[in-house]
Amino acid sequence: MKVLLVSCGDVPTGDGDDDALVGALDDVGVHAEWAPWDSGVDFAAADLAVLRSPWDYTDRLPEFLAWCATVPGLANPLPVVRWNTDKAYLVELAAAGVPVVPTTLLHPGDRPRWPSGGFVVKPAVGAGSRGALKVADGDHAAADAHWESLGAKALLQPYQSAVDSHGETAVVYFGGQYSHAFTKGAMLTEDAVLDPSGTFIVERLSPAVPDAARRRVAEDVLDAATGLLGIRRADLLYARVDLVAGEDGSPLLLELELAEPSLGFRQTDAAAPQRFASAVRAALSAR
Repeated sequence: MKVLLVSCGDVPTGDGDDDALVGALDDVGVHAEWAPWDSGVDFAAADLAVLRSPWDYTDRLPEFLAWCATVPGLANPLPVVRWNTDKAYLVELAAAGVPVVPTTLLHPGDRPRWPSGGFVVKPAVGAGSRGALKVADGDHAAADAHWESLGAKALLQPYQSAVDSHGETAVVYFGGQYSHAFTKGAMLTEDAVLDPSGTFIVERLSPAVPDAARRRVAEDVLDAATGLLGIRRADLLYARVDLVAGEDGSPLLLELELAEPSLGFRQTDAAAPQRFASAVRAALSAR
């Protein structure tokens, strides 16, 4: 069995977080190799092509989705990737009853009425926090300039100040089953540093054990998303649910990562890559 771990030219073998995957897959009889999505490799010949770090897709989304459509063994599948690479899915999940950070969609040509208090404006198609701006209360000139510079659909969200002290909790699932969690420090800070690849802002990560409230919301998010997509949770090889605390301390969904998330292998137990490898075997056996 052969699996291709899909990357891009800027990070052809990932950012280091997935380094244990090739060995873990080999241990269960799966040969794995890295390949950038636009490298000309015959991905259709692989038993499974697993999206891991194709992070230049944000600037080439139509081309990337067209490529995804040529790969029969894509994980996660094309309908999931198409839905999840546009953060407008947050509005759908909110309508389905999921507790989501309040989200307003902005479309090119809109003249937004900026809210009071701090808020965030970020591209609807984006990864690694690139293009996201934290706007201070009343600094509408900065918001206007950033909105004009984006020139594309964007999200407007109130800034959740608890992230400054508690960060985000990323809850990770393999094959629809809980695996582990980790914490991401506040990203939209003045000292944020772009990775040398230019594809993501360097994250401050640490292990985490989510409390019952976060576990429950994460489970609700997966159930709602798979319901909207008309699939089973087991159809998702991987999922990452990013939660922040709202003003009252209750968890809110910030993002649901189903296309190409970092999975925090370096922030959790050594068995996590083995759990991922087992989920890959299950996906292969289901084909």
